[in-house]
Amino acid sequence: MAKTLKIVVMDRDGVINEESDEFIKSPDEWIPIEGSLEAIARLNQAKVKVFIASNQSGIGRKFLDYETLNEIHRKMLVELAQFGGHVSGIFICPNLKGHCRKPNPGMLADIERRSGLTLKKSPLIGDSLRDIEAAMAFGLEPILVRTGNGSVTSHSKLLPKKMLVFENLSAAVDFLLERSAA
Repeated sequence: MAKTLKIVVMDRDGVINEESDEFIKSPDEWIPIEGSLEAIARLNQAKVKVFIASNQSGIGRKFLDYETLNEIHRKMLVELAQFGGHVSGIFICPNLKGHCRKPNPGMLADIERRSGLTLKKSPLIGDSLRDIEAAMAFGLEPILVRTGNGSVTSHSKLLPKKMLVFENLSAAVDFLLERSAA
C-alpha cells in the first residue's frame, strides 16, 4: 500500500546547499547542491509541503545576524522559484543550547504548532546525526543523504539499522515520490 506523502522536513546546510565548516555567513557563500532545488520543486509539483528545519547556530556565535540570514534565505527562495519551487516554512534555532536545537525535537514541535499540520511519520531528510536523532525523537522517518556531513555520518554506529540513505536530496526525493505513487 502506498504511503501518501504530504510533508517533507529537511535540513538546509549539507542537504539543500553546500556545507561549510566556517558556517554560511553571506548570500555569496550559499551554493545549492546540484539537483537540490529541482528536487524541492518536484515535491511541490506533487502537492507536498516542504519545511526547512535548520539550527543556524552561526547567529548565536555572532558569525552573522538575522538580516544576513534573511538575505541568504531570500537568495535560496529566488533560486528555488526559478525551478517552480517554494517552501512552506523555514524554521531555525540560533541558540547554542535548548529545546529547539536539534537533536532536540523542539523545532519540529514548533513546525507542527505554527503550521497546524501533523508531522508524525513524515520524512525528515538530513546529513548529520543530530537530524536523524531529532526525527526519531519526534516520530518522523529519518532519511540520511551523503552530501554535506552525510558521508561521514553514514558510518556512525548510532544510526538506526534499517535507515534509508541516499546519495543526495534528488535521489531521496525520487524514492519518496515513487513510494508514494506505488
